[in-house]
Amino acid sequence: MKADLVVGIQWGDEGKGKVVDLLAQQYDYVARYQGGHNAGHTIIIGDKRYALHLIPSGVLNPKAINVIGNGVVISPDELIKEMDQFDDLRGKLLISENAHLIMDYHIALDKASEQNLGDKAIGTTGCGIGPCYADKIARSGLRFGELRDAKKLAYSILERYEKCSVPAPSIAEIESSTQFWQDRLLPFCADTTKALWEALDWGKKVLLEGAQGTLLDIDHGTYPYVTSSNTVAAGACIGTGLSHKEIGSVMGVAKAYCTRVGNGPFATEQLGEAGDRIRKIGQEVGTTTGRPRRCGWFDAPLARFACRLNGVDNIALMKLDVFDGFDTILVCSDYLDGSPVYKEFKGWGKISKIRVFDDLPVEAKNYVDSLEEMIGVKIGIISTGADRYDTIFR
Repeated sequence: MKADLVVGIQWGDEGKGKVVDLLAQQYDYVARYQGGHNAGHTIIIGDKRYALHLIPSGVLNPKAINVIGNGVVISPDELIKEMDQFDDLRGKLLISENAHLIMDYHIALDKASEQNLGDKAIGTTGCGIGPCYADKIARSGLRFGELRDAKKLAYSILERYEKCSVPAPSIAEIESSTQFWQDRLLPFCADTTKALWEALDWGKKVLLEGAQGTLLDIDHGTYPYVTSSNTVAAGACIGTGLSHKEIGSVMGVAKAYCTRVGNGPFATEQLGEAGDRIRKIGQEVGTTTGRPRRCGWFDAPLARFACRLNGVDNIALMKLDVFDGFDTILVCSDYLDGSPVYKEFKGWGKISKIRVFDDLPVEAKNYVDSLEEMIGVKIGIISTGADRYDTIFR
């Protein structure tokens, strides 16, 4: 057996949560491989909305085991808060003993760094992700498995506070926190690499879930306006311990338009009426930050780049229904001297909640088929609404 993979091919917020939730019904294990609670996946089933930041989107499949891999950085308090949305997760959640812990001093350092950068700020979520990954690379980080000795962990945390010159709580307060984390989280601590190896050896179906998107990758994204981890498909191997030979099909997820949170280049961004309209209809507000997302037209050259980089086999195109009622829709088909070259498409009426491709109006079909041609990868899933079942499979 091989593990299948879902990866965002834009700047994140593409709708990976809905895609993984849909696909997870067919899988035995769903594993998250990088990022932290700066990611935000929203899943809507009927009138119930779930906001996931650390727990894999397979948590809504009662039969799936969810894995937080070694490549993820974890805020214990945020994870506990997220777990409290659900009934007892014992037997349904495994957390890597090698995943690194985000502490309050990481958050303080993150916010101070952004403030010091002034108008050159990256626009991070301020969740402490970057400083935590920096400690990991500097070999001074704290790992999830250290929860096994809460008292020792408390003194290690105090030592880190003193080294980074961030005002520290008392040792009694820190010990109280580490004991609470141990009580709530230690039962989920595991060698997740071994668990995934065994799952594949036993013929179980495994789905790997990324956070953020390709264009935020620390190596291949729009540096320095990127996240602090490898968001591309190759990062799944590092963040879980699976080899490249154990990766099966790769699904890329993209919106029918582009959005971005924070600073950085965005060639197809629309600052006027079109961008405002997309933002309003698409409810483009960050799940984690609550910040309005920057909005613009679909960028086919960047999608082609991301598909090549990730080895994408097929694409899930999300939020096509946001264009309901648009007279004209533009797509960047190429660049000339660094500027987008747009192709114009005729809009359509209402496609919201359509679940069969042949039922789409000809204009919507033309838009999908044209994107497929420009990207060079098959579009196998089309989302026509927020609900799990407002989906077309081709």
